[in-house]
Amino acid sequence: MRLAGAPISWGVCEVPDWGVQLDRARVLGEMRDLGLTATELGPPGFLPPSPERRAALLGEYGLRGIGGFVPIVLHDPAYDPIPEARAMLRGFRDGGVEVAVLAAATGADGYDERPELDAAGWRRLLANLTAVVKLADEFGRLVTLHPHVGTMVETGDEVRRVLDGSPIPLCLDTGHLLVGGTDPVELAERVPERIAHVHLKDVDAATAERVRAGELGYTEAVRAGLYRPLGEGDVDVPRIVAALSAAGYGGWYVMEQDVVLTAEPPEGEGPVENVRRSMSYLADLA
Repeated sequence: MRLAGAPISWGVCEVPDWGVQLDRARVLGEMRDLGLTATELGPPGFLPPSPERRAALLGEYGLRGIGGFVPIVLHDPAYDPIPEARAMLRGFRDGGVEVAVLAAATGADGYDERPELDAAGWRRLLANLTAVVKLADEFGRLVTLHPHVGTMVETGDEVRRVLDGSPIPLCLDTGHLLVGGTDPVELAERVPERIAHVHLKDVDAATAERVRAGELGYTEAVRAGLYRPLGEGDVDVPRIVAALSAAGYGGWYVMEQDVVLTAEPPEGEGPVENVRRSMSYLADLA
């Protein structure tokens, strides 16, 4: 398995007031100490904006940036996302980052609410996804769409519309798909050829059901322990990995156990322990 970490597993997130944000030196140092050699980039401001400086900093910790989560508004006829996507892809090319993990942003901060998308909005979104795929080819990068709670592509029906209406491959985020009502196992087994990047999350299914029912906001659910170390929740990780492996999947598996920190944990404690447990689980699985 090509295994990578992610700053969100340490509570580093682009959402305002998400929680305590750990210093990047601690996060990158703990990744290194766990034996990780690759990571996603995290939100703007976590790493230097210069592609060259970013790559150099990661190299100091024995890491390389392999992907980045990029929320872009794709459905609004008053906004052209192509210049933003072009700048992002140029920066990824110049910094040696392989995968753009695109999310269909609502235009608002956070992931607790989202508007309804009408037919015209869907046409615009699908057309922009196709345009971004062509643009990524120009820069020699891989672009994927990340179905994500609180974005314009969240539910099972919305995932199907993207698969039917655009050529963009998916980031299979096992947690966000389950929370949004898509069975990640079924998706991995049915259309493995459309999966080009994987975020491995484990999920407490009862908490996910409360989010789907509108009883609990997404941020509150994460704070309440929606995500668990791999092997300690209700996602059938072995079956997903088996389905993708059988189909010849050669992309990255990014460990993501999103967390909201209320205080900075003592050295050697906190999120690093959950990531260690996830890595141990994957080692046993392999």
